[in-house]
Order: sequence, then C-alpha cells, then structure tokens
Amino acid sequence: MRRKQPQPSKQPRTPTVPSRGWAGPGGGQVAHMDPPSMWRATTVQACGLWPFAAGSGAPMTGVPLGQHLHTGATVCGDPISWFTRARYISNPSLFMLGMPGLGKSTLVNRMLIGMTATGVVPLVLGDLKPDYADTVRALGGQVISIGRGVGGINVLDPGAMGEAAERIGGEAGRVLQAEAHGRVLNMVAALITIMRGRPMDDHEQSVLSACLHHLKDRGTPGRPPLLPDLLKVLDEGPDRVRAVTLDRGNQERYQEAVDPLHRSLIGILDGPLGDTFATETSTRINPNAPAVCVDISRIGEADTQLTAAAMLAAWSDGLGTVAAAHALADAGLAPQRWFFTVLDELWRPLRAASGIVERIDALTRLNRSLGLGDAKITHTLKDAEALGSESDRAKARGFVERAGMVVCAGLPRTEMEELGKVIGMSEREMDLVSSWSSPPGWANPTANSEPPGRGRFLIKVGGRPGIPIKVAITETEKTLHNTNTRWSETPKVPLVKPGEAR
Repeated sequence: MRRKQPQPSKQPRTPTVPSRGWAGPGGGQVAHMDPPSMWRATTVQACGLWPFAAGSGAPMTGVPLGQHLHTGATVCGDPISWFTRARYISNPSLFMLGMPGLGKSTLVNRMLIGMTATGVVPLVLGDLKPDYADTVRALGGQVISIGRGVGGINVLDPGAMGEAAERIGGEAGRVLQAEAHGRVLNMVAALITIMRGRPMDDHEQSVLSACLHHLKDRGTPGRPPLLPDLLKVLDEGPDRVRAVTLDRGNQERYQEAVDPLHRSLIGILDGPLGDTFATETSTRINPNAPAVCVDISRIGEADTQLTAAAMLAAWSDGLGTVAAAHALADAGLAPQRWFFTVLDELWRPLRAASGIVERIDALTRLNRSLGLGDAKITHTLKDAEALGSESDRAKARGFVERAGMVVCAGLPRTEMEELGKVIGMSEREMDLVSSWSSPPGWANPTANSEPPGRGRFLIKVGGRPGIPIKVAITETEKTLHNTNTRWSETPKVPLVKPGEAR
C-alpha cells in the first residue's frame, strides 16, 4: 500500500492590486494618464536630473523648425543639413504640399533664414506674391523685379555661365560653354512651347541650335545676341542653318522648314512676351550676393503665359549662375558655395502649356548636382493630374518621388490617399494631416481665430514614420512675411449723406 503524501497546507493568497487600482466606491481606481511631455536640454542644464532625462528621438540637425506635436521636443531640419551632415536623405530636395493659407511659405522662409547663417545661398527664382522679397532684403541679398515696364530678361544671354567659361578657358571652359548653349536652347524652346501651347518639333530644335551657334560665332564680343537677332539669322539662311533643314539648295524647302519657327518667334516679339524678353537683361544676378530673389509679382495673375515664361527664365538664369559658381570653384578661382533654390507655386507654370513639365525637368537636370538643394512648393498632387498627357503627369509625379523630404500641410482625405500611394503613409498619418484642412469654428466670429492646421506640418523621409511639428513664428518673421497685407486694415468706406446717390 502506498502511503498518502502529506498535502502542503494552503496559504491564503495575497490579493493582487490591478494596474489602475481597485474599482468601486473608495477603491481608488486611476483613470488613463497621458504620457508626460519630453524635453531636450544640454548636458549643463540636464545634469541635475540625471539619470531621469531621456531623449525623444526628434532630429536636431539643421534649422530649428518647431516643436514636435506629441512630445514638445524641438525639431530641426532642412534639405541641405539632412543631406550633408545628418545623412538622413540621399537627395537634398524638398517637396511641399498643402492648402493655401496654412503656412507653407512661412516654413520655407524660416529655412532660408537659418541656412543663410550657415553660408548657404538662397535663390528664390520667381516670387509671385511676393513671399520672400522682404526676407531676402533683410538678409542683405539682391531683389530683381521682372515684368512689363519693370525689368526684362534676355534669354539668349548665357549670363554668369558665359563669363565663367571665358575666365576658366581651356577644356573646362569649353564644357561650360556647351552647358550654357544647352540651357539657352532649352529656354528659347520653352518660350515657343508656351506661345504654341504644344512642344516644338525635333527638327525645329536642330534649326534653333544651329542659329544659336551661328550667332555665337558671328556675334559681337561682349554683346549677347537678342531674339530679333535670331529672326535675322532665319531670314538670311546661312549655310550652317540650311544644312540642318535639308533644303538641298531649294529656297522653298528652306522656307517650308523654318516658317513655323519664324512665326513663333515673331509671336513672342510682337505678342504678350515681347516687352519682357526682347531686350537686354535689366539686372543680372550677382553670384556673390548672400541671397537672391527674382520678384515677378508685378505680373498680373491672369497673365498665365507671361508668368510661366518669367518663372522659367528666372529658373534658367539662376541655375546657370549656380553652375558657373561651381565651375569657378572647381577651377580654384572662387570658394565653394552651396545654394538652395525655391520654386514656389509650381502649379502655375505646369498649367501654362503642354510640354512645360519636360522643360522644367530639363532646366533642373542641366544644373550641377553638387552643392545645390531645392524646394518645390504646390497645393496638391492634382496639379500634376490636370496636365494634358500621361508622360507629363508621370514627370510631374516624379518631382515628389525623387524628393528627399516631403512636407505636408493640411490636405483633404482623398488627396492624402493619393499621396500615400507615392510616398507611403499610415492611416494615422493620413487622418492627422486631413484633420488640419478643417476650417475654424463659428463659435466666436469676433475673435482672431485661425484654421486648426495653420503652422502644422508632417515631415516624411522615405519609409520612416512622419514627424508632426507645430511652427510658431517670431515677431520679426511676422513683419517680414505677411501674405495678407491687403487684408491687414479695414477699408475706409466713404460716407454717403441721405438723399445722395451711391
């Protein structure tokens, strides 16, 4: 027989307190507590709190942008610093989307101020409102006005690239001359595309290139040719140009080949673009300026052709100046400088004519990639979807796909879903950004209420989680940047006495 083993005496269990306390009256149950805000400080300031101080993971390299919405930590960043110092991105570029009035240009203005302090040269190539002119003036930079009766650009002038090529000389100078030729060719082709509403034919670009080479070889040294000089070359028909048209000595074949191009150039000179692009450049970009702004705000908003042409001409001239500065630095004739270009209101030139996307892409791809960052700013991805051809839409979407940083202000939910297909966004991020597109409430119409999304942005880099920030501008920034100056004061309505007609 087996003996029964003695059973251990049962000890009374100690009740385990739930994580939130006992429920019921007098139980002391605690509700859910929000996590405390996390702050970042220097070792001198935080040493007394050690070891209880901990970092929040917010990036601290670059221009101070604002505070993290969830932790309150300071968030810093800009495309140049994140590319050169932090190595967060592989392309020093920024693409920003958001509804109007939510602070897109305000955030870019802050980046410009911070980057200038580190030696980066901002180039605002086509300021439409203007949003950046006062900031550039405050930084001691150069502001160039373009418009009818204000100032013009000679698109045949190689500008800083031509001067740098002559100064460098040798093989490097010839290479830079070739780049300058390609940039001028693309700019004239862009003007013709705007006038026609469709791209140029291939053989017309060959004719145009031959005319530009002829003008360079036969022109007056020190005097850049003008568009009227280009017309004279087509009229004269030199052998170099005729060889490209395959006229085989037949005048009628030559006229048939060049007449469409001839008519388009006449349309530029005698049409809405002539006053701005038919004369010499009024003010050249100073390559040694700490900042440059090309102000085209004098051009009427309804004048879409002139606006698009002025923006493209400013981009071509500005990016040519960047290429010239890098070439001089490579030759040991000037110090190395970094540049940051701002291409605001991108939707306006995109809608000017079919094929403009290709011209914008060509202008930006012709520049030297080293030492140049850029920011492209628009309202919505639908700006690309509104383009005429599928190839143009694909190129426009490529602007977003190739950007190192994508910054989103308030956007509708449908727009966020489309953007999520391009850069990858979680449902929570889509909900957050779409909530910023809501208007302010009706409760207190007399208060100076702002839209809930003003100053709030989500920064996306690759497949990383987005960084939501809140930007609070200083009084100095408010003075330099106010896009609502026309609404800053109540208009004075003249009083009408009883019995008088209004």
